Amino acid sequence: MQVRSRLLIAGLVTLFVGLVVVFPARVAYRWFAPDIISLAGISGSVWSGSAREAQISGLYVRDPVWRMQPLVFLTGKLGYAIEASPSSGFVDGNIALGITGTITMTDLRASMSLQFLQSSVGIPGLRGNMNAQFDRLVIDDGFAVSADGVLEVSDLIAPIVHRASIGGYRAEFFTQESGVMASVEDTDGVVDIAGSLHVSGDRSYQFIGQLAPKRNTPAGLRQQMQYLGSANDRGQYELRLEGEL
Repeated sequence: MQVRSRLLIAGLVTLFVGLVVVFPARVAYRWFAPDIISLAGISGSVWSGSAREAQISGLYVRDPVWRMQPLVFLTGKLGYAIEASPSSGFVDGNIALGITGTITMTDLRASMSLQFLQSSVGIPGLRGNMNAQFDRLVIDDGFAVSADGVLEVSDLIAPIVHRASIGGYRAEFFTQESGVMASVEDTDGVVDIAGSLHVSGDRSYQFIGQLAPKRNTPAGLRQQMQYLGSANDRGQYELRLEGEL
């Protein structure tokens, strides 16, 4: 009986794997894909396939390719190794889809133009380059509830701050019980900045930082800093930003 049971289980597993390998990805997408994922030009199977274009939480990429990671099934999620191309640059990593629509990304690497993100972050005219490397990033209902990694930007242009480039900056993210935290600093920015960001589970955020002008800080930015109040004995101005995402 034990031998028969093992043979039966092995046969069922083989049948299941066989069905997954050949099951059309376009059919699975229509049946199971969460609303935050949109694909077009789908080809291949659930096991291994590609699409012409995709949007995930409003972010557009071209030529996504996926390969199933069967062991992720043991966690109750659908897991894939993915590669894709934004308008310029690349994105690759591992992605796991939960039954509630939660997206968990691990070993994520990305390099792209910040123009790609301007609509999703709500900053018209955003320009520059971004490099990201995250060990873990969890998105729930379009909101990052967990983030552990590093984000670097260079040649940053944000017209709401200054119309010319304000240089490069770095943020290191880590997850705590109270939410997502990040330490922020300039790398070669025209403003010396050091601060901390806290994003809570209720989507509220708070940034507290110290700003100081540099030798190459434009006159317009120096003048804007004066509106923050009086500088301390190190010439630093305190910046506090609060709101809801």
